[in-house]
Amino acid sequence: MDGLGRRVLVAAFDGWNDAGEAATTAVGVLRAESTYEEVYAVDPELYFDYQYTRPSVSLDGEGHRMLSWPSTTMLRPARTRRGTQLWLLTGVEPARAWQAFSNEIVDVALREDITGFVALGSMMSDVPHTRPITVFAGSDNEALRRGLGLERSTYEGPVGILSALSVAAERAGIPTVGLWASVPHYVAGHTPSPKASLALLDRLEDLTGAAVPRADLAAQAAQWEATIDAAAAEDDEMTEYIHQLERTRDTWDDPEASGDAIAQAFERYLRRDGDQGKPGRDDPRGSR
Repeated sequence: MDGLGRRVLVAAFDGWNDAGEAATTAVGVLRAESTYEEVYAVDPELYFDYQYTRPSVSLDGEGHRMLSWPSTTMLRPARTRRGTQLWLLTGVEPARAWQAFSNEIVDVALREDITGFVALGSMMSDVPHTRPITVFAGSDNEALRRGLGLERSTYEGPVGILSALSVAAERAGIPTVGLWASVPHYVAGHTPSPKASLALLDRLEDLTGAAVPRADLAAQAAQWEATIDAAAAEDDEMTEYIHQLERTRDTWDDPEASGDAIAQAFERYLRRDGDQGKPGRDDPRGSR
């Protein structure tokens, strides 16, 4: 996997880019299952609006009150191992000065000889929870698209901090990939979405060749799906809607499906409930 090199920075942020907390949960598993040490942390005074993302108070072991401020930190593996090393970038999406924020992070990445950047995101989509979670894997880097079989995003519209960081990294010569999991929009109340986190980690391992831990995400994903199945069983309208999504997904996935059948299914998908079929919220897929 020479396209991303052997020192890959994996990024996920709370906020707009993190439907179902899928991306931050995935990075949380990476952090919990290995030993990391902090390399860098941004100054929160420069980038965060505390009325939007408030600091929190907690008690330490001696009962003293401590304030924790929103921030973004870069972490490196505490042990050097052979093969690809996954570094982590995690925190809260900044509220201001995105260009300065991105440049600061990229400067640190260059200083630390980061060879590749993978942005993890998730978005609410019209997809069924009963099928494998779709992960869009895209890049603006032509060499990566050829070498790793990635797509090129055609999305135009508002973006989150992941897009700003990706553009800054590519301009600085760090090859960049975006992985976006599609989270069923009708399960918004069932957060986090471990099935989407698992799909992101599976794709990350495919791209980087690194041994990626999953902890107990498979068991959590099965329980998550069973919980939604139980809720749907008590709601006939929801059950029928899920069946519609399943039929559409199965049509797209069928290698023997005709082009006309796929086109008709996609048109029905776009017409359903008007805007619900359109890309949104930093959706990297754009129009197909």
